[in-house]
Amino acid sequence: MEQRRHTGVKITMATGRNVMRAVKVSEFGGPEVLKLLSDVLLPNPKENQVLIKVQACGVNPVETYIRSGAHARKPPLPYTPGTDVAGVIEAVGEHVTVFKKGDRVFTNGTISGGYADYTVAAADTVFPLSDKLNFKQGAAIGIPYFTAYHALFQKGHAKAGETVLVHGASGGVGIAACQIARAYGLKVLGTAGTEEGMNIVLRNGAHKMFNHREADYIDNIKEFSGVQGVDVIIEMLANVNLATDLQLLSPGGRVMIVGSRGPIEINPRDTMMKESSIIGVSLFSATKKLMYECETALLAGIEAGWLKPVVGPEYPLEKVVKAHEDLINSSGALGKMVLLM
Repeated sequence: MEQRRHTGVKITMATGRNVMRAVKVSEFGGPEVLKLLSDVLLPNPKENQVLIKVQACGVNPVETYIRSGAHARKPPLPYTPGTDVAGVIEAVGEHVTVFKKGDRVFTNGTISGGYADYTVAAADTVFPLSDKLNFKQGAAIGIPYFTAYHALFQKGHAKAGETVLVHGASGGVGIAACQIARAYGLKVLGTAGTEEGMNIVLRNGAHKMFNHREADYIDNIKEFSGVQGVDVIIEMLANVNLATDLQLLSPGGRVMIVGSRGPIEINPRDTMMKESSIIGVSLFSATKKLMYECETALLAGIEAGWLKPVVGPEYPLEKVVKAHEDLINSSGALGKMVLLM
């Protein structure tokens, strides 16, 4: 069967169909259920949609939970994972006027899935990618930065002058939270598990870092934050840290649960004297109005120059199984993991 490549789209001459590579999940389970297929039909953008030639796609922890079947949100099978892509507009559907073929863009959502050579996305989840950022950085914005802003301000009501502790600060959401909090005038504390991770975060907004692998790190945070305590905690691993988080809070303090890998036992009395709050965060539940507010703030951050994603491990699409394995088993995040097409 004769095949040739044309503008990145593989055309199968015998049938006239446009096909591409895409990762498909046909059953929930471990990383091995991620299957890279090379004959997936190219999706077509419908009304108010765009087709993007994907250059890079962010890999988010939530995608490993969804893939395993452990997440409350289960897409119909089979599906292609991936929401945070960066690339170039290939085609636009009807009524799309804000984008044209050739525009550099990033997304915080896709319709057909981002672990693919091409993806379709709703135009209102697509944003112009500044020339200040490369495609890998563009793929690191979506869920991490929108989640961080949503957690800090829309759910956590953080204010300039308050102290925020970012637990697990060296990953995508953690670095985003530190950059945003610093830009908005908060005192920023962070934790990480490696010296390299701590240094990355110190270069990206944190005033002070603590190694959460050290036995006395909670005491060190208490000593540093003083009697007042911490106003807001951005928590990436609540099943490990929530009980001690409650000990660190100021009166009226808030723990924002961004991530958790299981249950934990806490003493509710620890919330009573301080009238502290435990608040769950899920970007999937944010309204369009809230998402627009996030978008406006973050695009301004790119323009101002303080929003600079840190790209961590990079994998070709063929290594997607390894990427998910490494994300789950990582000894300490170092920036945002991305897939390259």
